[in-house]
Amino acid sequence: MVRYLHRLDDLAPAGYSVGLRIRFASPLFFRSTYPQDWQDIYAANSYALRDPLVFWGISRTGRTRWSEIALADPFGVFRKAAHHGLTYGAVIACGTVASRSIIGTARSDREFTDVEIDTIAGIAEGLHDVADPPSDLTPDMIEALRAFHDGEDAATAATRLEISKDALRARLSSARDLLGVETMAEALRMARDYKLF
Repeated sequence: MVRYLHRLDDLAPAGYSVGLRIRFASPLFFRSTYPQDWQDIYAANSYALRDPLVFWGISRTGRTRWSEIALADPFGVFRKAAHHGLTYGAVIACGTVASRSIIGTARSDREFTDVEIDTIAGIAEGLHDVADPPSDLTPDMIEALRAFHDGEDAATAATRLEISKDALRARLSSARDLLGVETMAEALRMARDYKLF
């Protein structure tokens, strides 16, 4: 999954939003790299319930530019996003209605080309296919990750979990391997994105 997300970083210089395997209005995995001030405004105003991009992605499969979405925008989400450098964009929606993935990508300088949109669509399909969290990730590994997420150091976490520091390190190493990441920071971010804690 990480390699797909890194490719989106390169293709969407103003950021992206990825909601994978959306079921009952909640994605199994979510990540946004849009500017934090826009993310804060978006969340505070519940724009996910009012965003034409989201409505388009829920009601259709395929790909389009934001400028081609012919849905009403009574809350001015697109106009407000443009104030944060999200001027041009593309949205890709794939999967079934019961398990939809929606990827929005943004640029501040120009529209996405057809080739770029095709590339992003391929990434969206790949992300949709690999979206489920690793089934081999054990509750013990998740608890070890949670300890670091909550700010515990290795000694405190090992004591609380009643294991040695070596056993804790082994659990964390296995969790990183299964999540497909190299660093602890990446593992924690992936665990949060998968809503494991």
